[in-house]
Amino acid sequence: MVPSPAPSSPEPASPPHGQAVELPPVQHKTVLVIDLVESVRLMAHNEEQVVRLWRGFVHHATTEVFPLHGGRLVKSLGDGLLAEFEHPAQAVRAAMALHRHFDSANQNLPAAQQLHLRAGLNATQLYIDDNDIYGQGVNLAARVADLAAPGETVVTASVYDAIVVGIDADVQDRGESYLKHWPEPVRTWTVTPIAAQGAVPRMPAPEAATSDFRPSIAVVPFETRSHVAEQFVIGDLLADGVITQLSRSPDLRVISRLSTSAFRGRQATAAEVGQRLEAAYTLSGSYVSYGDKVVINAELCDNRRGEVVWADRLAGEVMDLLQTESQLIHQLSEACSEALLHHMVQRTLVLPVPQLDSNALMLGGITLMHRSTPRDLQRSQQLLEAVVDRHKRVATPWAWLSKWHIMQVVQGLTAEPAHAFREAVSVADRALDLEPHSSLAMAIKGHALCHLGENVGESQRLLFSATDANPNDPMAWLYRCVWSTMWGNTADAIPEASRALELSPLDPQRYYFEMMLAASHLGAGELEKSIQHGERSLKKNRYHLPTIRTLMTAHYELGQIERAREMFGLVKQLQPSLTLATYLQTGTVSPTRQRTAKVLSALGLN
Repeated sequence: MVPSPAPSSPEPASPPHGQAVELPPVQHKTVLVIDLVESVRLMAHNEEQVVRLWRGFVHHATTEVFPLHGGRLVKSLGDGLLAEFEHPAQAVRAAMALHRHFDSANQNLPAAQQLHLRAGLNATQLYIDDNDIYGQGVNLAARVADLAAPGETVVTASVYDAIVVGIDADVQDRGESYLKHWPEPVRTWTVTPIAAQGAVPRMPAPEAATSDFRPSIAVVPFETRSHVAEQFVIGDLLADGVITQLSRSPDLRVISRLSTSAFRGRQATAAEVGQRLEAAYTLSGSYVSYGDKVVINAELCDNRRGEVVWADRLAGEVMDLLQTESQLIHQLSEACSEALLHHMVQRTLVLPVPQLDSNALMLGGITLMHRSTPRDLQRSQQLLEAVVDRHKRVATPWAWLSKWHIMQVVQGLTAEPAHAFREAVSVADRALDLEPHSSLAMAIKGHALCHLGENVGESQRLLFSATDANPNDPMAWLYRCVWSTMWGNTADAIPEASRALELSPLDPQRYYFEMMLAASHLGAGELEKSIQHGERSLKKNRYHLPTIRTLMTAHYELGQIERAREMFGLVKQLQPSLTLATYLQTGTVSPTRQRTAKVLSALGLN
């Protein structure tokens, strides 16, 4: 636990009532916050051992390290210290000395019981008295200490700029971090002893936040392994085709081919491409053709970290590359898009929120809300709320946070669906206050009202306004299809769902679009087509309740009772507390919901 900057005990005597409190003098100091990593777990395993070792550490710090480096202990808690120093260089040397204290003890302990420290340093103006130190600078030191990995010291710019030459340390720029309750991103550096290089895991610096929220990718013309001049055009065909395909994804910002073609034939590094084109990822590769066949080696690189996140070998027909709907280009584009999005989402699961840029937060929040576990939905909320906190005046994060409340109902994770839908409406209104013509915000609010069933006319108006404002917004068409299925003309739902699917060929939530197309065919009485699209959706996400319910209803009405029972079993497995009353709690007069409720009842739901 990081030491709190609150006043230490005993507190000075309170002045008489009404008498002004005199502030202590202000001095420029360097604050050190250092604490024991995973102290609660270590204490639970062997409290006596940890207390004994920690007491030895505090004694060593106060009698040897602090006096040697001009430091003063301000307070000691059960697992942390707060100290102040005259100069940043002294504080850095002290922190490195303290990190080495447990080295000898750790040699005799198993890895799970070893003691490691993390530290944060900030140089700032402070109010100082005999008992404590006060000011925002103390809070900032504690916040940056939270960013440190075991064995690391994280420093702010005020410390980094004042570190004198001669400190035997490895310094790594972490870029800007977004700290809880801190108004602006804070640039930090990691300081570790040179002897410890390679022993401490590094967290790469995130990019600055952007209001676009989409990861950027540059597709560099592929290189030929042949010297035959007529084969050179294949590299451009590949790059142009993939750029066109990826540009259709609403989740990616694709760099123009006019920019990426400048790198044709150049042996540029991923870092150079990323810097010149401001692209987070680069897709590049080589190819060789023989006869009418072409073999492609493709590689997707994270430019900021200089690491390959995906590579594959694909083969196809040369003439296929000239087709309007090239299977080879579609296969390459789809694999690249999935790998990029998966890489970013995985980072949101393992890195702390302050170390994630806004692009990763947004993409992770959107993707995880469409998964089927409470843990993923909870993490999605954390990520989206972090984006909202950083970009309070931007509509898009608010709109997706509104969608998160809807997904609570979709995944069967709320006991009060109507309340969740009303929360979604309220949050969507925040987005519309910021951007009245946001097609996404209008579509999501209209979708929530559609499910509530209390203002169906307003729901329709919003959804039509959304598609008018942005005819290329797949979510607007998708939710307009939901409205047609539930309240309107079911014949309209099929082309609306098809339009949404057409606009999202590489969308990671494609299963959701296919589910709505299945539901549209169900509403139109086209049961076999409903099953066809529903099965496609189920292959991509086996635990999506609306897909399962749609398949259950279609199979039952088609007379395929055993398959309907299988789907019903999945519904009960995923939502064991489901009753007919809770299912009909919202949208009770929707014909679609009534049909599904009738099937649920016939299969034994009470």
